Amino acid sequence: MNKVELEAKVDALTDEINFLRTLYEQEMAQLQAQITDTSVILSMDNNRALDLDSIIAEVKAQYEDIAKKSRAEAESVYQVKVKELQASAGAQGDVLRNTKNEISELNRKVQRLRAEIENVKKQNAKLQTAIAEAEDRGELVLKDAQAKLAELEAALQKAKQEMARQLREYQELMNVKLALDVEIATYRKLLEGEETRLTTDNNVSISVVTGKTSLAAGGGGAGGSFGSGFGAGGYGGSSGGFGFSSASSSGYGISSGGGGGGSGVRFVSSQSSYRS
Repeated sequence: MNKVELEAKVDALTDEINFLRTLYEQEMAQLQAQITDTSVILSMDNNRALDLDSIIAEVKAQYEDIAKKSRAEAESVYQVKVKELQASAGAQGDVLRNTKNEISELNRKVQRLRAEIENVKKQNAKLQTAIAEAEDRGELVLKDAQAKLAELEAALQKAKQEMARQLREYQELMNVKLALDVEIATYRKLLEGEETRLTTDNNVSISVVTGKTSLAAGGGGAGGSFGSGFGAGGYGGSSGGFGFSSASSSGYGISSGGGGGGSGVRFVSSQSSYRS
């Protein structure tokens, strides 16, 4: 039962009490009117030569007795009704008090829940702020990482280019070394042949010039040339020869020639180039 139903019952009981009180008053008024009418009727018969005083007194006593009984009955009924209403009102009052207590408890729960809701809202707002800050920090960290990654990629590309350049230089040096090794072997071979021939010849002429070398010696005729790559002509006679080739683009020229009494060897070093 809620508060509205209890208040409606209290109002109904109050109306019933008022109705019973009004009914009691009306009954009392009717009895008084009956007594008054009887007195009037008796007074109209006063012209007779009778002992009306005793009759009036007797009738009055009877009606008073009837009125007392009616009053007593009405009061007893009224008291019973009042007691019933009081008992019902007391029970309803207990229910009303219990309902009020329940309402108060519910109000306290509502207040507590509202406070909890406010706390949860505040926590939610804090979490939303923390999430937004974390997202901002994450974006900054991501941008920083992307920038560092770009720097590292640029550095890696630069390192690759530098490594490729060094590899090209290394290949060029290896090609030069190979050419020099071939040249040294060729000179050694030529010198050995020239030494062999010089032992039988008295006229020997050797000249060294910056950028080129020429060897001249008397003896039998020989001819040869070393061009792009490396090539050699024969020696020790009018024919015969040997050849070498290198992957380098360096050019070397060696020539020997003579007619009858002399021969010569000439070396010219050219610029080496390499393209990767």
